[in-house]
Amino acid sequence: MTKIKTLAGTELSEEDIEALADEAERGYDLDKATKVTVGRPSLGTKGASPRVQVRVDPKLAKALKVRAQAEHCSVSEIARTALHEYLDRAA
Repeated sequence: MTKIKTLAGTELSEEDIEALADEAERGYDLDKATKVTVGRPSLGTKGASPRVQVRVDPKLAKALKVRAQAEHCSVSEIARTALHEYLDRAA
């Protein structure tokens, strides 16, 4: 039999699966359901964060990825910080 796991990685037993199936057959009260949002949260306080894409040469892209890994952060976080610093300096 195929092993079935939850999103958290917990393996479900035959009894767990049977209990979930029984619950599903009884039906769910959708008034008690919680809203699930998919995707990354907005960076701004109002509305969606606009996406800004740029092309860079392969050497710069590699250096950016290496730096992000070294600092345990995302490439986007480094790019946002660099843009903020540049714009603050230019003002």
